[in-house]
Amino acid sequence: MLKEIAVENYTSIPKAIAAGADRIELNDNLAVGGTTVSKGVMAESTKYVHEHGRSLITMIRPRGGNFVYNDVELKIMEADLFEAQALGVDGVVFGALTPAGAIDEDAMTSLIAASAGMTVVFHMAFDAIPETKQFAAIDWLADHDVERILTHGGPLTTPITDTLPRLQAIINYAGDKISILPGGGITNQNAASIGETLGAKALHGTKLIAF
Repeated sequence: MLKEIAVENYTSIPKAIAAGADRIELNDNLAVGGTTVSKGVMAESTKYVHEHGRSLITMIRPRGGNFVYNDVELKIMEADLFEAQALGVDGVVFGALTPAGAIDEDAMTSLIAASAGMTVVFHMAFDAIPETKQFAAIDWLADHDVERILTHGGPLTTPITDTLPRLQAIINYAGDKISILPGGGITNQNAASIGETLGAKALHGTKLIAF
C-alpha cells in the first residue's frame, strides 16, 4: 500500500523518506490545512525527493479558510502552478468551489490547463461539497483529467472511523474512473486496518509513518 506523507516545508522530507514514505505532499501552514510553499522550498524539495527516487505533490492554495477564490487568488494559483511546472514537480493538489459548494468549473478548468504535464489531485475541498453533489463532482473531475481525489469522507472534526462508510461509498462510485485517496486522521497505528477495510491502494496523512 502506497503511503503519501503530508509534510510542512522541507524540514521533514529527509526523515519521512528515510522512514519509508512513498510519495511526499509538500505544504506550508499545515495548521490551516496547507498552503503553497515558497519557490525556494519547492525547488529544494523537488530536487531532494527526485534524488531519492520518490515523487512530489505540492499544495497550490493561496490561503487557509474556504475554497471560494476571487480572480486575484486564482491568478496567484495559476502563477504557482507555472512555477511548479518549471521546477519539475510531479503533481499538484488544489480545489476550487462556488459559494453554493459545487465545483467552480470555470476556475478548475483554468487551473487544470495551467497544470499541463503534472498529475492533478483534487484536495479535501471535496469534503466541503454537499453529499448530494459529490458523485456529480466525481464524474466532472474524472472527465477533466484529474487523477485522484483526496478525501476524509466528511468533516475533519469527524473521526475517520466514523467516515469509513461514506469513504467506501465514494470509492465504490468512483470505480475505475478516478482514484480515491483516503486521508485525515490516518496514522501508522490504524493505517493497515483502514486500508484493509476500504481496499485502498494508497493512504494519505501526516502520521502514516513514524519519523
